[in-house]
Amino acid sequence: MTARRYDREAGHGRRETRSVRTLTVTGPGLDFPHVTQAAKIHGHRTDLKTGKITRETLYAITDLTARAASPQAIGQLARAQWGIEALHHVRDTTFGEDASKIRTGHGPENMATLRSFAISTLRTAAGLREASYTPFTRPLDLIGLP
Repeated sequence: MTARRYDREAGHGRRETRSVRTLTVTGPGLDFPHVTQAAKIHGHRTDLKTGKITRETLYAITDLTARAASPQAIGQLARAQWGIEALHHVRDTTFGEDASKIRTGHGPENMATLRSFAISTLRTAAGLREASYTPFTRPLDLIGLP
């Protein structure tokens, strides 16, 4: 059984069309023992300022049945993952998170929290303005530390 969903939206200076096509997987022979559905997510983006067109195709598999995960739900899950990746991209390019040697205990989670906190604090207009005056002392004042 196949199903399809189209979404169109405009914003942030671009127009996007996404289609999600799912296929119920039946029969043995796959190296993914619990797969129930396969999905193809195709995106078509037009930059309204430059007219540049970008196309992207993603493939996904899931153990969720067609009843538990419609093409719309799979598309929403994929979009949520892109949001997570956007935050990770900032943490990695700003703080070199992928190169971190902290790997044991709660260290990785704690450092991710501290990095996210620093990013959200510095993103505020006041944070950027205050931190730019004296960068080695002001950031601690922003969070109330002496």
